[in-house]
Amino acid sequence: MSAQVMCISACRQCAGLFRLGRDVEAALIMVDVFDEAQQFFSLAREDVQRSWAQVLTHILACQERQDWLGLADFIEYELIELLDGAQG
Repeated sequence: MSAQVMCISACRQCAGLFRLGRDVEAALIMVDVFDEAQQFFSLAREDVQRSWAQVLTHILACQERQDWLGLADFIEYELIELLDGAQG
């Protein structure tokens, strides 16, 4: 299983935990997801890196507001879409 596929799987798990209200457990997984994603995106094109920075900014804003459902949406839809599209 590639690092990209494992990161996408972790994104889904993390988003699911946020939706269930298990924000502490989800936040721990989110740190690992962001670590993996940062390594992945550091090798990507400049436009992909800018998109990653925008998604990360939105995610962190949701976290600051304790908007767990919004955070889950950004992780599950925006981040996964970016991970999927960055490979090609």
